[in-house]
Amino acid sequence: MEKKSEINGHAMPSSASTDRMLEQSAQKSPRDKVLAFLKRNLLVILTVSGVLVGVGLGMMVRNMHLTRAQMTYFAFPGEMLLRMLKMIILPLVVCSLISGAASLDTRSLGKLGGIAVSYFLVTTLIASGIGVALAFIIKPGVGAGALNTNNLGLESVTTNKETTDSFLDLARYSSSSYATDYKMVAAGNDTNGTTLYQKVPVGTDTDGMNILGLVLFAMVFGVALRKLGDEGEELIRFFNAFNEATMVLVSWIMWYVPFGIMFLVGSKIVEMEDVVLLVTSLGKYIFASILGHIIHGGIVLPLIYFGFTRKNPFSFLSGLITPFTTAFATCSSSATLPSMIKCVEENNGVDKRISRFILPIGATVNMDGAAIFQCIAAVFIAQLNNAELNAGQIFTILVTATASSVGAAGIPAGGIITIAIILEAIGLPTNDLSLMLAVDWIVDRTTTVVNVEGDALGAGILHHINQQEMKKQQQQGKQEDEELAEVRVEAVANVQAEEETSPLVTHQTKEATPEAIESVL
Repeated sequence: MEKKSEINGHAMPSSASTDRMLEQSAQKSPRDKVLAFLKRNLLVILTVSGVLVGVGLGMMVRNMHLTRAQMTYFAFPGEMLLRMLKMIILPLVVCSLISGAASLDTRSLGKLGGIAVSYFLVTTLIASGIGVALAFIIKPGVGAGALNTNNLGLESVTTNKETTDSFLDLARYSSSSYATDYKMVAAGNDTNGTTLYQKVPVGTDTDGMNILGLVLFAMVFGVALRKLGDEGEELIRFFNAFNEATMVLVSWIMWYVPFGIMFLVGSKIVEMEDVVLLVTSLGKYIFASILGHIIHGGIVLPLIYFGFTRKNPFSFLSGLITPFTTAFATCSSSATLPSMIKCVEENNGVDKRISRFILPIGATVNMDGAAIFQCIAAVFIAQLNNAELNAGQIFTILVTATASSVGAAGIPAGGIITIAIILEAIGLPTNDLSLMLAVDWIVDRTTTVVNVEGDALGAGILHHINQQEMKKQQQQGKQEDEELAEVRVEAVANVQAEEETSPLVTHQTKEATPEAIESVL
């Protein structure tokens, strides 16, 4: 039986080189083992250290009372990290999805896509359920009726978008950067001669990258290239090469991450206003949100992974410390995508075709962490306004949070605006959204970590399912080969038996030989 070595929970075929490496590692001294560990995990150690140093640096600089201009200069190295990560997202998403969709046949693409969508939908629904349940258990808004934006000195966040238009914009957004706005149009006069106005939805262009549209286009384009056959091979090879070159750029950017994260975290601490007042006022809301993320990310998602693969989910997650730290610092699923693809492939041995197909989709549509805090925020605002939610409204929150989390942008504070969709759907005012925005920089960190964890474990599950399918096909191929071999053996045995037992055949064969020779001559 073939030996297999484990890489973070995924079985990898053994070879002479891996056996030699294992023998050499067994012979190493403790000092050599420590040095080898430090060398192998240097980037992870530097990244985590960057967060810790950033906290200390931020606390120290905070006491210096910098001006706004000085804060901007202090945050510049962190801003550069975000800009580099955003720069690489466009080629990474397009090329990885095109090459991933083109490398899989249509049947397996449809099957993997179906499993991925089911996984995303189920985990997001579970996350929404956890959020609603925790909000009713902890009751963060009960007794906080006096809390408003005025006593905290917050700016108001207004939104007048209709729920229907919010969902329609998800489809419109897939083709271009689009958002619905409204204008009042004169629609005639009433009997008193007063002009009547109607609110008419009009399309407006929005800033920012249209990731959802890019994902859909790249998938369809990859399938189209595969359908071309030989004519599309050259273009597929081009995108594969482009993809590999992009990953080289990612590996270079990764070494800047610890330095950039240090200033990202430090600048956030410097910019904080009266954090004590906010935490004491909204402490139960923050606690409920972070607890929901811990339950979903620490228990539910690992259990789902274990249920599918029967492997230790935490050994899988241990290879993803760098992207988790990046997610915590940047609060952006999209910005974490480059490091996530790199670590999932190199540390966990996930097939490139799987990771580069599923992770860009997950970074766009799978927002488990966002669904949790959106549901808690909706129930929190209902409790704040002393509104009793009935079963129909609770169901509406679950469904709307699951659907609207798909359209939440993978950027800092991207989920705040989607809460307005939920509030409009259950008939609650949206003027308390600024409370969420005030503490979003705290909650958004654990939100993003849970978002990217769900994507990574989904890639691991799909990789396992793909391996199982390949093993089944290989076993079926072996069985067919064995059956064919048995048929051949039986046929040869029957011919030999006939030659030995039939004197007529023997006689005819003996006599036929000289005649055949004569006819040839």
